[in-house]
Amino acid sequence: MSTPDNTSQSPDDKAKKSWFSRLPIVSHLRQSVGLQRGMLITGLILCGIVLICAIFAPLIAPYGFNQLGTAEGNFGSKLPPGGTHIWGTTVGGYDVFSRVVWGAQTAVAVIVVAVIMSIFAGVILGLVSGYLGGWLDRILVVIADAVYAFPTLLLALVMSIAISGGQSSAWGGIAAAAFSITVVFIPQYFRVVRAETLRLKAEPFVESAIVLGASKPRIISKHIFRNATRTLPLIFTLNSSEAILTLAGLGFLGFGIEPTSASEWGYDLNKALPDVTSGVWWTSVFPGLAIVLTVLGITLVGESMNDLNDPRLRVRRKAKTKGTKSSKDVKASQAATSSSDNETAEAN
Repeated sequence: MSTPDNTSQSPDDKAKKSWFSRLPIVSHLRQSVGLQRGMLITGLILCGIVLICAIFAPLIAPYGFNQLGTAEGNFGSKLPPGGTHIWGTTVGGYDVFSRVVWGAQTAVAVIVVAVIMSIFAGVILGLVSGYLGGWLDRILVVIADAVYAFPTLLLALVMSIAISGGQSSAWGGIAAAAFSITVVFIPQYFRVVRAETLRLKAEPFVESAIVLGASKPRIISKHIFRNATRTLPLIFTLNSSEAILTLAGLGFLGFGIEPTSASEWGYDLNKALPDVTSGVWWTSVFPGLAIVLTVLGITLVGESMNDLNDPRLRVRRKAKTKGTKSSKDVKASQAATSSSDNETAEAN
């Protein structure tokens, strides 16, 4: 009597599993080996720590980002790490650990707002420009090249003054950094998507859809969009790290966010500059490490995805592995053959 196979999966379960395995990060983890996997996992751990701090900042931080004391009294100025202040306090009396944890929220907010707006505008413009061509394509290419020539930080300074009127506030600083990054990085998405659209437009499956009478919006959305946006996760990681550096640069130059509005790592570094000469190192080291580790984590993820997206690297790695195995097998077979010949000679 046969028993039912509990390990068999339904077609829906297989479809869900295949859909999950095709996600950008999951698929790269499945493909990665050796150093690439180590880089990817390290980057994901660093990014995960930042996300956890941003989401659970009220639970992780012992104090508020603008809290100067408790019911027992005010915090001291420039207190060294230890006791109730594990990372010490700033010259203004803020807890350094709480400021760093709350600063993750500001960093993640800028990344989300800036990159999502850049992707949304750049992908649409790239698809339309690459597929339609003509005078519209030429105008968009000229505008993209002109915008791409502007330095990111300079444009961020101008927009910070225009948006917030020179007054640093939470949403003013976030909006200034996000909009400046959006404007500067739209050309990157535009160029990548436009180049892929031009290539895909000449593919047989697109020509077949045209012959069958498919409309231009359907061809762009159904046939070209999915194939032209495969490299966007890599550009997303690069732009995310640039967003962090731009926000920190704004704060370091004095156009960041006031400590009473929100916590921002670049502004804390600016206020910690005079402390370095007096031996107070903790007010600058910990915000600086937060910036460096966040950018490092995002960069490691982006570089690992870049290597894994290159099929030539994967084929070369697999071919090298197979070649190594085959050489070992040949040596083993030769050794076995020689030993058998020796045994035969001794028997004779």
